[in-house]
Amino acid sequence: MKHHDVIIIGGGHAGAEAAFAAARAGADTALITLSRDAIGVMSCNPAIGGLGKGHLVREIDALGGLMGLAADRSGIQFRLLNRRKGPAVRGPRTQSDRALYRQAVQDILFGHLRLTVIEAEVEDILVADGRVAGVVLGDGSEVRARAVVLTTGTFLNGVIHIGDEKRSGGRIGERPSIRLADRLRDMVSTMGRLKTGTPPRLRTGSIDWDRLERQEADAEPVLFSFLSTAAACPQIACGITHTNAQTHQIIRDNLDRSAMYGGHIESKGPRYCPSIEDKVVRFAEKESHQIFLEPEGLSSDLVYPNGISTSLPMDVQQDYVRSIAGLEAAEIVQPGYAIEYDYVDPRALSRSLELHVLPGLFLAGQINGTTGYEEAAGQGLLAGVNAAAEALAGEPLHLPRDAAYLGVMVDDLVTRGVTEPYRMFTSRAEYRLHLRIDNADQRLTPLAESRGLVSEDRVAGFARKMEALEGVRAVLQGSRFSPQQAAVAGLTLNQDGRLRDGEDLLALEGVEITDLISLLPELSEVDTATAAQLKIDATYKTYLQRQARAAEGLKRDEARRIPEGFDYDALPGLSNELRSKLNVVRPESVGQAGRIEGMTPAALTLILSTILRDARKTA
Repeated sequence: MKHHDVIIIGGGHAGAEAAFAAARAGADTALITLSRDAIGVMSCNPAIGGLGKGHLVREIDALGGLMGLAADRSGIQFRLLNRRKGPAVRGPRTQSDRALYRQAVQDILFGHLRLTVIEAEVEDILVADGRVAGVVLGDGSEVRARAVVLTTGTFLNGVIHIGDEKRSGGRIGERPSIRLADRLRDMVSTMGRLKTGTPPRLRTGSIDWDRLERQEADAEPVLFSFLSTAAACPQIACGITHTNAQTHQIIRDNLDRSAMYGGHIESKGPRYCPSIEDKVVRFAEKESHQIFLEPEGLSSDLVYPNGISTSLPMDVQQDYVRSIAGLEAAEIVQPGYAIEYDYVDPRALSRSLELHVLPGLFLAGQINGTTGYEEAAGQGLLAGVNAAAEALAGEPLHLPRDAAYLGVMVDDLVTRGVTEPYRMFTSRAEYRLHLRIDNADQRLTPLAESRGLVSEDRVAGFARKMEALEGVRAVLQGSRFSPQQAAVAGLTLNQDGRLRDGEDLLALEGVEITDLISLLPELSEVDTATAAQLKIDATYKTYLQRQARAAEGLKRDEARRIPEGFDYDALPGLSNELRSKLNVVRPESVGQAGRIEGMTPAALTLILSTILRDARKTA
């Protein structure tokens, strides 16, 4: 009988990150998966990052995780989203080479001395004295451990739907986990079903690329890992096309043959990544929908048409795909499909992602009702660290909402639960001005270092970065300039006689470190990265101070009453969805409003600030 400190079940994004984290935390770790070669496979979209999601990847990297490194080693089209907006809401994204991403994950994982990979199916959870004791494999053998992390993705009772055809599967071509799902249902009463979907894969040679718009990679790629210095792969362009009236008519004419609209699927899918059927029905007024044609790799002949996931039959998929400009002769290599799977209500978990009813069993990824590689990987990292802490009698890692998007996600899950697949957005974080991609290492790497989660190279690199930042910051904060002195440097200030330090001047719009060299000659030696970071810090300094005060006020005012007849329709910052729910529920207090499903911290702050403003007007 084999013994380990921690067992990880599943080799997807959550499982790989959990295994790497547990091993880094000092635990003798076993990763049990059906196929060693499938570890790190990108099951759906060949991309990492995006709005909100890119923040998660940066935080995973700051904590010593592997996703950022693997993304940088495999990225073939880096783009910074929201580039024209403030740094707090910018999100790095990369199109990845599927094969290179999987290889990068495996290279990072397999090199760890405390990690053993076991190819097998887990069929049961061992329990002794009311807590986890290990697992039972498909051949009846047992593997013992003090803690187990379950990362089953879409494999728990997975059912694949293509039109009215359905088959068991965790991914297309791979069998689901049935016995483990049944065992989990025996232990947990709060389980349900969710769904997700994927588009058909097209052969690149069958696409008329000359008819498509092109989306180029950024000339200066923004990478994910704080250890990376340059993109490892050649950068490519993606194609852009659109659906049209004919496409929509084909879909409308065949809605009854869709697995979802034909009544074969009842579970909810991700709201912000709807199927093409959903788009045509829910947005009937739209004449077209954008499609990104994303090559799946530098040497792959497959293309991922982002924006047309479906559960329609194969013949209908062929018809609607070929109605799209540039795809008239497109060859479908793999049909799109929907997949239903079991999940556990995450309110059954502690902040450590440990199941309340069974100590020692941790859950991470889609089993907790989330969607997306990044959300899964973030949970995997935290579950892996906490499983190692459980096994080695250490302290669990709990990240508060003001420390990380990872903390926001976990708090949302275990406090509010889910009724549809959870996706990370910047609007979910009330402290998003502080939780930026540029400072993820400053927020989290010291914590990771204190727990032994980061390499010596990362520790040394972070120390050099902080030494440079603190040195220049001391120069800026130690200076004082009058408006007249600033004018000599070409800076226009209010002639109020007030002295300002260098950081105050740097916070001014359009002012960079180079503009202050005539006032502070020692700034001529500041490198580009340090200068960029100091500019962001100076820009946000006042806002962060104000946000901290507002956060304290929000905590005090959660019990504040909402006036009867409060006009939610007059708040332009509220989404239509939230406005509708608030008008139906009519909450009596800010605290009650906060418990409405889908309520965001930003919306709650807007409501509270409006109440306070109105109160001041009537005082």
